[in-house]
Amino acid sequence: MVMDIRGKNVLVLGLGISGVSTAKALYKLGANIIISDLKKEEELIDYVSEIRDLNVRFFLGTNDVPLEYIDLIIKSPGIPLTVDLIKEANRRGIEVISDIELAYRINPDNNFIAITGTNGKTTTTALTGEFFKNGDLPTHVVGNIGVGILWNIVNSDNEDIFVIEASSFQLESTVYFNPKVSVILNITPDHLDWHKDLEAYIDAKKKIFRNQTKDEYTILNYDDKLLRNMEKEVASNLIWFSRQYELPKGVYVKDGYIVINDGNSVKALIKTDEIKLLGKHNLENVLASVSIAWIMGLDMDTMKYVLKTFSGVEHRIEYVDTVNGIKFYNDSKGTNPDASIKAIEALKSPIILIAGGHDKGNEFDEFILSFNNKVKALILLGETKYKIKNTAIKYGFNNIYIVDNMKEAVIKSYELAKTGDNVLLSPACASWDMYRSFEERGKDFKKAVHSLREE
Repeated sequence: MVMDIRGKNVLVLGLGISGVSTAKALYKLGANIIISDLKKEEELIDYVSEIRDLNVRFFLGTNDVPLEYIDLIIKSPGIPLTVDLIKEANRRGIEVISDIELAYRINPDNNFIAITGTNGKTTTTALTGEFFKNGDLPTHVVGNIGVGILWNIVNSDNEDIFVIEASSFQLESTVYFNPKVSVILNITPDHLDWHKDLEAYIDAKKKIFRNQTKDEYTILNYDDKLLRNMEKEVASNLIWFSRQYELPKGVYVKDGYIVINDGNSVKALIKTDEIKLLGKHNLENVLASVSIAWIMGLDMDTMKYVLKTFSGVEHRIEYVDTVNGIKFYNDSKGTNPDASIKAIEALKSPIILIAGGHDKGNEFDEFILSFNNKVKALILLGETKYKIKNTAIKYGFNNIYIVDNMKEAVIKSYELAKTGDNVLLSPACASWDMYRSFEERGKDFKKAVHSLREE
């Protein structure tokens, strides 16, 4: 089912990282390219300059695009299916898909490893990529991790491995997408402002394995009851991983070791305390990555080396600096309560926590209850600052400070902290109320921390 789009009129909705990658790939494949973005050209100048020479027709600052001659629409992940342009496309019978769906149609005989889940996607994707790169295998780490997949696809060989971080937004717009290995790490309520309810969010995640058969593999977290209940829906070879249970087959923790059980024999891979990544949640990410590497036939020595040296990804419990004995950690990728709970669990107390941001419809009760005397002060900013404050007060936590921006938050945290304290930015919210991305928010936090030292 290789898709030929030569001469087709393809509309790319959204000119971000994935939009540029998509446009370049479409040009190489001989398509006629139209690009639309609600942002104006001056806001997109870096992206426009990359593809200006590709004979692209631009509609910038508007989504008022004539659809009469459009054959296909490739949607950037952040654009909802409810926008008027997509509704009109649906009425006209124009297919709207994501970049990972088109990647599959271009190369259905792929080595795609697709990883999704509410939390841990980026770390697991990056770690898995390191496994294969250290195994001297041609590897592309792409998707929601910040690298568009399509330009890599059209410049790759069939044996190349693609490790894809797949968001629910991307998966929602897939039809035939069928990776060789699919992974769901966990599911907790998230993006309910987008998907409207938890059931729709879960359905989007399930699309990662929906087209798989006995020729492919699905890896699920046995410790997550929602995932455990999906067993009967999986038609592929199902592999479990677990931090809490000994499994008859799969990857799990036993007697302080990560072990691989192929159903006939059990092999110890590495002591858990030799792994460089911090936190119980990262141990789950490691188990998922080891499951992938085992299925793909990677040798254990390579896995062991990477696990001893891989320290994680930027913006995920990232150590920033120590100023006068106070350690600062950037967890800007903590964009929902569950992710931030894991960050709090991973650090030692006392913690001064900076939180708040765009309201995705989440509640913060479990987030506040996770403080468990580890968090001594809470600094809040963004849209949700009063929503989180009111929840904290409800549970008797009153040491709360409201600020207007990140610099104020960092200065206040430094004023409150003593030698030996940890200052943690873990917002439990998306960044879109104040920043274009969680990366931009994390960089602003790090800039404010470094300015403390300078001052």
